[in-house]
Amino acid sequence: MTLKQSMLASSLACLALGAVAGDFTLSSPDIKAGGHLPLAQVFDGFGCTGKNISPALKWQGAPAGTRSYALTVYDPDAPTGSGWWHWVALNIPASVQSLAEGAGTVSGTGLPEGVVQVRTDFGQPGFGGACPPVGDKPHRYIFTIHALKVPKIELPPNATAALAGYMIHANELGQAGFTAYYGR
Repeated sequence: MTLKQSMLASSLACLALGAVAGDFTLSSPDIKAGGHLPLAQVFDGFGCTGKNISPALKWQGAPAGTRSYALTVYDPDAPTGSGWWHWVALNIPASVQSLAEGAGTVSGTGLPEGVVQVRTDFGQPGFGGACPPVGDKPHRYIFTIHALKVPKIELPPNATAALAGYMIHANELGQAGFTAYYGR
């Protein structure tokens, strides 16, 4: 095979992988990708007066070999030096393709059996809505579903979101997501 043929074969392989990865999508009927978060997904506390309800989420097209999912919601713009974790849910069964609105309560009763929520930067498990400082530019809220090659991630009971993120990335086959904004 010539160098030109080899480069062409490599390019085609990369395009094929990109096409497969492009089939994995995450969406929400409650949040428009690239839009602003509604008050339902704004925190109720720290000076914010939202409803603090986790949005309905739906995903499809996971990579072959997916054995479970993890869900993260992260604000990289929080003035902490390390961003802010708003929701981390692990061990979502591979058969699950959606979460209902309000599933991310502290108790997790609306989540599928076996799902574990990790303590967020609000100090407890479950969804915590947007609440950036007054006057900051609108923050980005990155919703991501991670397809994992393992059926379960084992973590200590008081694991941090950062530790969960490390384990998610170590076992990830692919991810899909969208970003929404909120400022006040």
